[in-house]
Amino acid sequence: MSDFEQQPPAAGRPKASARRKARSMAVQALYSWQIAGMPLSDIEAQFRTDNDFSKVDGAYFHELLTGVPRNLTELDGYLDSVLDRPVKDIDPIELAVLRIGVYELSKRIDVPYKVVINEGIEMAKIFGATDGHKYVNGILDKLAPRLRSVEVNASRRGR
Repeated sequence: MSDFEQQPPAAGRPKASARRKARSMAVQALYSWQIAGMPLSDIEAQFRTDNDFSKVDGAYFHELLTGVPRNLTELDGYLDSVLDRPVKDIDPIELAVLRIGVYELSKRIDVPYKVVINEGIEMAKIFGATDGHKYVNGILDKLAPRLRSVEVNASRRGR
């Protein structure tokens, strides 16, 4: 469990487990979007109909589901700078996980970079190939200093 998950939620902020559930749903929804190419609104409606969202941070799910495609060129550009192969050759599940991680690193500075990496690893362990989490870890670990240099450097000095 990440440090973020062990902390009590701040007033007005959903519990971390609700965020993890939102990420989990977003990975699956983005995978569907990548594979089927259905409209995001249809995918979101289907996920909200087919799943119990009572313990999911629905707003965060919506943000990830719409924010990743809206920023796809930028996110894939970050990925291209560190990948060992073209984005199109990445396993679709790992790609969904990586895109969420890069989105959070670049757009959600309120989420600590270590939490972003840890959550990416956990999502890859749940949904990805056997060693996919190692790949996700390596890619997000390379991008964190580029996208969060101040935070990463402060963390390294604090060791």
